[in-house]
Amino acid sequence: MPTCLSRAPHAQDGPFGEARTGAAPGTAPLWSAVVLSRALAVMGAAGAALAAGFAPGSARASAAQDWPSFVLVAGLLLIGLVAQEDRLFSAAGQYLAGLTRHSGLMFVGAVGLVAVVTAVLNLDTSVAFLTPVLLYTARARGEVEAPLLYGCLLLSNAASLLLPGSNLTNLIVLGHFHLSGGRFASRMALPWVGAIIVTAAVVAVMERRSPRRGTTRAAGLSRDRPRIGLGLASVVAAVVLVLVLRNPALPVAGVGVLAVGLRLAHRRERLAQVLEILGLPVLAGLFGIAVTLGAAGREWDGPALMLSHLDRWATAPVAAAVSLLVNNLPAASLLAARTPSHPFALLVGLNLGPNLFVTGSLAWVLWLRAAATAGSRPSIRHASRLGAVAVPLSIAAALGMLTLAGIN
Repeated sequence: MPTCLSRAPHAQDGPFGEARTGAAPGTAPLWSAVVLSRALAVMGAAGAALAAGFAPGSARASAAQDWPSFVLVAGLLLIGLVAQEDRLFSAAGQYLAGLTRHSGLMFVGAVGLVAVVTAVLNLDTSVAFLTPVLLYTARARGEVEAPLLYGCLLLSNAASLLLPGSNLTNLIVLGHFHLSGGRFASRMALPWVGAIIVTAAVVAVMERRSPRRGTTRAAGLSRDRPRIGLGLASVVAAVVLVLVLRNPALPVAGVGVLAVGLRLAHRRERLAQVLEILGLPVLAGLFGIAVTLGAAGREWDGPALMLSHLDRWATAPVAAAVSLLVNNLPAASLLAARTPSHPFALLVGLNLGPNLFVTGSLAWVLWLRAAATAGSRPSIRHASRLGAVAVPLSIAAALGMLTLAGIN
């Protein structure tokens, strides 16, 4: 995982400079992630080739709709890496660890941190970089890890409704519309708040009696200050571009490439680390699958016809179900191949539904990998149990806010 300190960390050090405690890093999640990434790459390439061969026009249209989202998330991941190296995330974790002695207030602070990072830098960036930070925050205080560990995943999905770049599905669905980031945020602000509050409440209540077995206070908490420079400047630039531009993918990617390029030139970043963070096989595989299903949605009117007969309260659950079957990115490409009748309700289902199971979003894979690297072994079954309660309640809250605002 990316180091948060200027020194080269010891293999057992965390991003605060403390000695790691708890379980040894698990190999199963990492091995599974490697297998899944290769399988996705093969499936994506095969599917895109078939779509291009049988329906070239539809495949081109699908690719044109989908590529900005994947380019944008690559840029945001690169910006997140630079911000990580400037210790922006670890500084936030240090602040949380020392903010208060009350566990509840610390959890509220963690919710706010995940919500902001997800909204600004994408949910994939959030789970990749904040999962280890929040784990070490809990360990530094001698707190149980589960609320912050599982909360990071569920809240990252829940908080991805606010800006176009917060979730790739937002950009795919918005391909039919002409909305700037600011206009999109004005419509989704209330559903975003509702989804976050409900999801956080579910995690807090269901994890209030989590066992503290195996949790020990970490020693030697580093107080290194964040570096105010390239990382912060890149984050600010990305926020401005996402809010102002209708299609910020290439400019944001340019900021990320420039920032990482400068770090590589000064040997403060390693190319292997950059490629690991990007996860190109997974992105390429999901892009290929998205193009395939997007082409299918243009050739076959079944999905569009089905959605045209649904109101917003039925659209979201259907979108959630489809996201679990094929992942929310290909699901967005399929269901938004033609202009949807209730695009914002569609996004509610696509963004919140994946909290039900690991097949729902790429964030699950990144979360498992980040947790394993930090020495934790999260339970997919337990995360899904939390999601089974949080998803219907958060979808209902978000749709209620949309209805209150009179937005489709």
